[in-house]
Amino acid sequence: MSTWYMVIGAALAGGVVSLLGGIYLLYGKIGTKQLQRIAVPFAAGALLAASFFDLLPEALEHEDAQVISAVVLGGFIGFFILERFLHWFHHHHEHPVTSTDGAANRSSSTLLIVVGDTVHNFIDGLAIGAAFLVSPATGIVTTIAIAAHEIPQEIGDFGLLLAKGVPRTRVLVLNAVSALATIVGAAIVFGMGENFSISEPILLAVTAGFFIYIAASDIVPSIHAEQSMKIANLQTLVLIGGIIFVASTTLFAHQFIAHPEENSPAHSQNHEHE
Repeated sequence: MSTWYMVIGAALAGGVVSLLGGIYLLYGKIGTKQLQRIAVPFAAGALLAASFFDLLPEALEHEDAQVISAVVLGGFIGFFILERFLHWFHHHHEHPVTSTDGAANRSSSTLLIVVGDTVHNFIDGLAIGAAFLVSPATGIVTTIAIAAHEIPQEIGDFGLLLAKGVPRTRVLVLNAVSALATIVGAAIVFGMGENFSISEPILLAVTAGFFIYIAASDIVPSIHAEQSMKIANLQTLVLIGGIIFVASTTLFAHQFIAHPEENSPAHSQNHEHE
């Protein structure tokens, strides 16, 4: 039961942390672009470090390398196809041909932003739940990486909703409610894993493919697109800083947070016999 508390608490904390950038956007003096210039490269570093220092090593401990490599690639391609579909859906419904009511169009696009963010948060929750099935340490590292990724995502969503004339209080409420989908996703996967036979290494490999896809396709290209050499160099340092931070967190977490089975009586007895 204690692990359940950790799963729900981590998913909730990740959702709250992810909202901080958007909240600062609401009440601070820095705009969306300036905030994202720093948050985006840090997120890329966090996702890559979580994939290569935690998720993949854990998966490879329990599954053949060729299988894990194939699943990572499958996850990468799968999320690419999903994003292509979501982009098509968004553009297809962004400007209804039959409607001439600007308010209706704004309402429709606002709904799409909220729905898209909710689906995104739910997928993040699935990743957190899968990571906690392996160990609390892997779950915590994954949650940190996801929160880092969600900060620039939420900044963008907050900025879009504000640009569409949505009041500040409503923007905050909509994004807070959407963040609850993370808890739902985490609870579903973790609950299924406790009651059914789910391949944890495969789930970790899919999550790694998801993280690598986000970093490689969405985040790193935005850094390359930066026109200012000074800012691009700063972003490179921030990206490396994100890698170092999550890699260090991974080392710390696995050193001081035991696997659930390591605390069980059966594990203790086996260890004594050894």
